[in-house]
Amino acid sequence: MKIFDEIESEVQSYARAFPRVFHKAQGEYLYDAEGNQFLDFLAGAGTLNYGHNNPVFKEQLLEYINNDGITHGLDLHTKAKGAFLEAFNEKILKPRGMDYLVQFTGPTGTNAVEAAMKIARNVTGQQNIVTFTNGFHGVSLGALAATGNAHHRDAAGAALTGVHRMPYDGYLGDGIDTTAYLDKVLSDSSSGINSPAAVMVETVQGEGGINVASFEWLRNLQAVCKKHGLLLIIDDIQAGCGRTGNYFSFEEAGIEPDIITLSKSLGGYGLPFAVVLMKPALDQWKPGEHNGTFRGNNFAFVTAKAAIDHYWSDDAFSESVKNKGQYVSQRLAAIVERYGEGNFTARGRGMFQGINCVNGEIAGAITQRAFKSGLIIETSGADDQVVKFLCPLTISDENLKKGIDIVEQAIKEVCAKETSIPEEVDYFDESQSVSA
Repeated sequence: MKIFDEIESEVQSYARAFPRVFHKAQGEYLYDAEGNQFLDFLAGAGTLNYGHNNPVFKEQLLEYINNDGITHGLDLHTKAKGAFLEAFNEKILKPRGMDYLVQFTGPTGTNAVEAAMKIARNVTGQQNIVTFTNGFHGVSLGALAATGNAHHRDAAGAALTGVHRMPYDGYLGDGIDTTAYLDKVLSDSSSGINSPAAVMVETVQGEGGINVASFEWLRNLQAVCKKHGLLLIIDDIQAGCGRTGNYFSFEEAGIEPDIITLSKSLGGYGLPFAVVLMKPALDQWKPGEHNGTFRGNNFAFVTAKAAIDHYWSDDAFSESVKNKGQYVSQRLAAIVERYGEGNFTARGRGMFQGINCVNGEIAGAITQRAFKSGLIIETSGADDQVVKFLCPLTISDENLKKGIDIVEQAIKEVCAKETSIPEEVDYFDESQSVSA
């Protein structure tokens, strides 16, 4: 359609990588206007953990609309909001022993990050936030200051201030605990690092290249925060809502953040929705001090509650995600062993994994070949060097295998340009289910 070329901004990005006019979606499938079917391993950049047009959510949403349910409610008390809060409290927070208040921010992840940073600054009286190399927290100015990626930072058009950048886990090489460096500079009055308000971190850096913080590193980071009186903010916008296997990505580390940001798959259906969770003592806002016109998306409240009720009332879904994550790990490890030769490594946790390539050109060639074979999958990392697996968590075993098969074939074809490939080996038993 020529209209996209005529009047849409040049800022578009995904449309360049996947040049089709998409028309329909269901589960793990996208369909273009000509009816061609694509497996979706992008899933709205992590917004569609439960797939496209999830039938359970759709039924409840349509019923709500047909009954003239409130669409837009600012921060008014509505039945839909109350039902979401009840479900979130009873099935997510209480079973995990978590005592947090919920703030409804503007509907995107960067809105939640901005609010979290403001909370930390207002409560502590300090201005700077400690953030990490390769972190990504959004592109509004406060969140962008906390983001490491030069491509996004260069577009700011203004000075980006208010943060101290520290090395993430593994940034300085294996065996170096970068939290020890953070402790050192915070302990040294001549380090040039004034007492910050908080530390903000992703447990898995999605846009940064699927960099995974070890549980030990996260526990050490929390200990440093407590030692120096810093608030700990976990940005769980992409890694949360089940992506790593548990509802929150930090659960297995056994840490207790002071502030948590959630968005993306929180709404369940792909509807815009974001919140900040904060310890009760931190809720020192004055009425209306931080607001947003679309902080009351009642459609999203309906589908978010449906997601909690259907998938998080027991442990079955979580176990299924973990089993699928183990399968992905096995497949990627075998692919790296077969085709690696120093050019590929596997990384990630749960259903948040990727293949790190020697450079962005190779990763791009792989995703382009995969697209020609009917798979939508993106790259991430500072140089777009990581092929990023982000399929719906509800994907069938058959389609999970099919999608990884397509990526493996694409890698084989890219590698064949440079070297000969050994004979095929059947690493996996196709009859073995990976679901719980």
